Amino acid sequence: MISRLSVFLLSVLLSLLSPTKETCPSMCLCTSDIVSCSSSGLTKIPKSLPSFSITLDVSHNQISWLGPGSFSKLSRLETLWMAHNQISSLAYGAFQNASSLRYLDLSSNKLQRVEQHYFQGLWRLEELILFNNKITQVEAGALMGLSSLKKAYFSLNQITQFPFFSIQDRSHPFLTMLDLSSNRITHLPLQDVKALPGLVQRGLFLHNNSLICDCSMYSMFWHWDLRGYDSQRDFTDQHTCSIYGDPRASIQFLRHTRFFNNCTVERVVSLPVTVLLSKVLVSEGQRVHLDCHTSLSSANLSFTWFSPSQGHITQSNVDETPLTLFANGTLEIQTAKVNDSGLYVCTAVDIKNALNTTREINVTVLLPEVESFSTGYTTLLGCVVTMVLILIYLYLTPCRCSCCKQPNPPVIPTATYQPENPAAIFSPCAGGHIDKHAEFIQPMLIDTSNALHSSPSSKRASLQWDYFSKVRFDQLPYDP
Repeated sequence: MISRLSVFLLSVLLSLLSPTKETCPSMCLCTSDIVSCSSSGLTKIPKSLPSFSITLDVSHNQISWLGPGSFSKLSRLETLWMAHNQISSLAYGAFQNASSLRYLDLSSNKLQRVEQHYFQGLWRLEELILFNNKITQVEAGALMGLSSLKKAYFSLNQITQFPFFSIQDRSHPFLTMLDLSSNRITHLPLQDVKALPGLVQRGLFLHNNSLICDCSMYSMFWHWDLRGYDSQRDFTDQHTCSIYGDPRASIQFLRHTRFFNNCTVERVVSLPVTVLLSKVLVSEGQRVHLDCHTSLSSANLSFTWFSPSQGHITQSNVDETPLTLFANGTLEIQTAKVNDSGLYVCTAVDIKNALNTTREINVTVLLPEVESFSTGYTTLLGCVVTMVLILIYLYLTPCRCSCCKQPNPPVIPTATYQPENPAAIFSPCAGGHIDKHAEFIQPMLIDTSNALHSSPSSKRASLQWDYFSKVRFDQLPYDP
């Protein structure tokens, strides 16, 4: 009895300890934590997907909708590709238990509305791609809760209105791109657009819409172009409007300025506004103070800075950066470095009156100046001095001119041939006219082989003869 019980308990324990084996669907390809079911003829999401999947590709299929909990078993899912399907709607809780999702691609589907519940729970989502659908309306709370959102693409749809008022610094502090190009927007709620955070305005794409020309809209685009926003500068020719709503009479905002001659653009239109860009030049190593003086005069303002090197800076996370944020909104860079250069954006928020405004400061940190004399100038000066000295040496050496007195030529010893007395062969020339000259003299045949092994005087005489036998004689007397 005891043995049977022990066997049963052992089998239960082994079953609990043995890992569950997850299989890959037959129509998919599973590699590590990536699952690809692209172009597999799917009509719905497979149920037996591995729970450890981080990337899932179900694009180019025939999926028409997403039911509740379609990804509830994929708690680690971060990237989801669902482009080129037939999805027209999403059920409540479609992304339940998929809060780790960061990248969602629903482009080239058949969505007609973006409802408020579509993306609930995706608070980590950073990139939302919805272009090339049939969207005509985006509900006011459709993007609420997406606090980590950085980029949202709504281009190539049929949107006529967009809830700009739902995007604020507090709700979307990291949003830097909102693409609404190639839609059917005719009028813009300018007060809501100008109330957008400065980074969202900089990355707001509105080209290729059905806008109707008016001075307020022209003033807004004019100021965006003045500040050098990429969304305006890169698509200048695509920012068009129709005169009196007639699509056949379409002009370009910044090309046909004659139509807007009566518009006032010298001042930034009504609050809240984005103040004009200012520039600051500092040297590396200096301390820099960037103020946040704006048009808001309330005493209860909260400030947020965006730094090109540190990202968003608030009172809560300023201790994690080498910067200092004061209560009045001033940002201090204690020791400026070259990589601190860039555009700094301060956002002042008046929560009580629901107003906000931004200040933009372009900071350029320059390297310290070096002594120019010790580098290129010194090298050039050294080369010039060297050339002058070489020329002096070559062309101004002494006694090159004819007026200089030539020294007397040295007296060259001559030799007369007297076979009786070999020692008398060497004698200085006593003068006289000489008619013949000899260039070389044949060495005299004197047997010196034994002399080298005799006395020192004999050796010295032999060496003297070897020397003078090689000397060129200019004058030799003729002795018949």
